[in-house]
Amino acid sequence: MNGMNWKDFVDSLHEVEEYQRKVRKGYTKDRNEYTQTGPQRKSGEPFEEDPPKTRSKSAPPGFGGSLEEEVEPESFDTHDTLETRIWDDEEIKPEIREKLMKVAQDFIDKLPVEVDIEDVRLTGSLANYNWSNYSDVDLHIIVDFLGVDENRVLVKSFFDNARMKWNDRHAITMKGYDVEIYVEDAREQHVSSGVYSLMNNEWIRRPRKFRSTIDFTSARRKADDLEFQVNIVNNLISTQKFKSAMRNIERLKKKIKSMRLAGLESTMREFSVENIAFKILRRNGILDMLEEMKNRVYDEMLTVKEE
Repeated sequence: MNGMNWKDFVDSLHEVEEYQRKVRKGYTKDRNEYTQTGPQRKSGEPFEEDPPKTRSKSAPPGFGGSLEEEVEPESFDTHDTLETRIWDDEEIKPEIREKLMKVAQDFIDKLPVEVDIEDVRLTGSLANYNWSNYSDVDLHIIVDFLGVDENRVLVKSFFDNARMKWNDRHAITMKGYDVEIYVEDAREQHVSSGVYSLMNNEWIRRPRKFRSTIDFTSARRKADDLEFQVNIVNNLISTQKFKSAMRNIERLKKKIKSMRLAGLESTMREFSVENIAFKILRRNGILDMLEEMKNRVYDEMLTVKEE
């Protein structure tokens, strides 16, 4: 946390707790404001023309080509084997395991608070048969949040802040796959069909070879709707309706999280419409856009400009 200890982190949050409470209250009141009102037109409509309801064709950062090329259905296919550059049959390659354990330990050692690691796990598509060239190395560090502080919400914020900075500042890859750190509460159930303990060098939950027809059309439709809503929020920001924008950003983040969880808990799990829609949003940069918008709106709401 770059010099910020646990007490400093908690103290820094006190001043914004009231603001966060207000943000969470009653976004429904102005839910339709961004599509029905606005100063841009005399009629009160927020756009000169109706906003397009089709997907943007721009490629996400770091990729070329159109968005249609980025989310082709074939990239969600399953394979007969685990990724052979990461695994020998169903045993992780020793070099990969050693390096990932080192990454996890270095991350924890650089925190300003003492934290005991209960486990280090590899999960996600690279621990399953649905890996693709879009996969990340989902490195989950398992920690007992209550061992840090009784306020688990603040502990999660603390770890999220730390891991986001780490992920932003480091570009470690394993055989071309980006390493993404997550800090997971030991008391929270993680839903995935493949979970491998790097610490114990054994499977916690073996992946299943799952053959099923993916309803990609429905997934794309669901992702399109959410992307359309994000674009509307971006219009709110451009017209300086920051409070309404923040309410809708929080709403969309919660909706996307709930959507994915519902999919992972269904019988289709990773291949559910909801999880595929989530992956489409992640691949085309919408999730990153939401986070950037939230930070921008927060800064604007607290800024006192010169006259």
